[in-house]
Amino acid sequence: MKHYLKQALLLSSLVPLLYAGISVAAEKGSALKNDSLRNEPFADAKVTGSFARGENLEIIKKQGAWLQVKAAKGSGWVRLLSVKRGTATKSNQAAGVLAVASGRAGTGQVVSTTGVRGLSEQELKAAKFNEEEVKTMESYTLSADKGRAFAKAGNLNSIAFKNLKEVKGGTQ
Repeated sequence: MKHYLKQALLLSSLVPLLYAGISVAAEKGSALKNDSLRNEPFADAKVTGSFARGENLEIIKKQGAWLQVKAAKGSGWVRLLSVKRGTATKSNQAAGVLAVASGRAGTGQVVSTTGVRGLSEQELKAAKFNEEEVKTMESYTLSADKGRAFAKAGNLNSIAFKNLKEVKGGTQ
């Protein structure tokens, strides 16, 4: 009986250690922009909450181009491009956004960029150059003047975004 109690006590003391190991295994991240949390990894899924730029997030799971995260005010799915892996710092956060957008990982090495995020290694290895598709894509390019004319024809107005400062040479 005494031996049985020792084993039970030993096993019960290991359970909290297992939970501690699981929580340490979760990856940390920070929000690159204000965004919504969704209940499923789809753009048209129901919004269940939101988070603000710079907020620390806990990354629970990755599925394609989506991350399941836990924020201060809830949890849900968010686009991969809204989260920077690692914790937020007080340094220039705009530089962090530019680093992600340019494919720079901060180590000086170029990493996978937006176009390949969410693709599996097998899909990337199976990819082949298709000149016709590149030409098709390039045919969609418009000048800034054509873009302004299109916006004016549709009675569209520019709006100011929180967290973004106006830059010299920007649009009027």
